[in-house]
Amino acid sequence: MIKVSVLYPQKDGATFDADYYFAKHIPMVVAKFGGAAKSVSVEQGLSGGAPGSAAAFVMMAHFTFDSIPAFQAAFGPHAAEIMGDIPNYTSIEPTLQISEVRVAT
Repeated sequence: MIKVSVLYPQKDGATFDADYYFAKHIPMVVAKFGGAAKSVSVEQGLSGGAPGSAAAFVMMAHFTFDSIPAFQAAFGPHAAEIMGDIPNYTSIEPTLQISEVRVAT
């Protein structure tokens, strides 16, 4: 099992339209991935570890897939449309990380 994380780092002066992201972008991505995405979770940053500090990430989306090839097969045909939608909700360039899920509860 792998996890694909899309991370939007906190940046001064950056914009992020959470309403659009939750109402349009995430449903579109979930539809494009279909059954290949085994789970989806989205987290909105609230705070850093120190009281009053900013969260490191404005938003994080996590998708699990059986394997990297399964992710690539689901993402590849829709990459242009998914990536092309980013300017509609943020000025932040997302960071993508693929991880092996080692422990799940």
